[in-house]
Amino acid sequence: MASLWRYVLAGLGLAALLAGILAVVYLTAPQAPQGAGADISRSKKTANGLFVASFEPERGVIRQGELQSWLLTLKTVAGAPVEGAAIAVSGGMPQHNHGLPTSPQATDYLGDGRYRIDGLKFTMSGLWRLHFAISAAAGSDTVVFNVLL
Repeated sequence: MASLWRYVLAGLGLAALLAGILAVVYLTAPQAPQGAGADISRSKKTANGLFVASFEPERGVIRQGELQSWLLTLKTVAGAPVEGAAIAVSGGMPQHNHGLPTSPQATDYLGDGRYRIDGLKFTMSGLWRLHFAISAAAGSDTVVFNVLL
């Protein structure tokens, strides 16, 4: 009877060891970043097709945890710059269900359809979604950009 208990305890110990090894392998395996597969293009038509919008960091790189400026370029479908647009910015992290930690705003028109968006801050890695509501002479439209950190 005592030898039976040894086999049972040895089997339980082996099962626990195997479970531990599997947990370590699972937790250390490379994983696709949150938002993998999301459209992260930096240029696209607006929702109703009135404009073509392009979006890029002013300094060329995305910096996590710092206030930064980005450039939003608006053109008509024919390629003419959109001037005098009113732009509202909102967004957040859809997978975490929270908004932006700041209130970014279009602060300057730089010419040739380019607008500076100041006050963007990405506090953590993951998928961020930025919504732009655009009002110009051609009408009102929206565009959404995904930013993956």
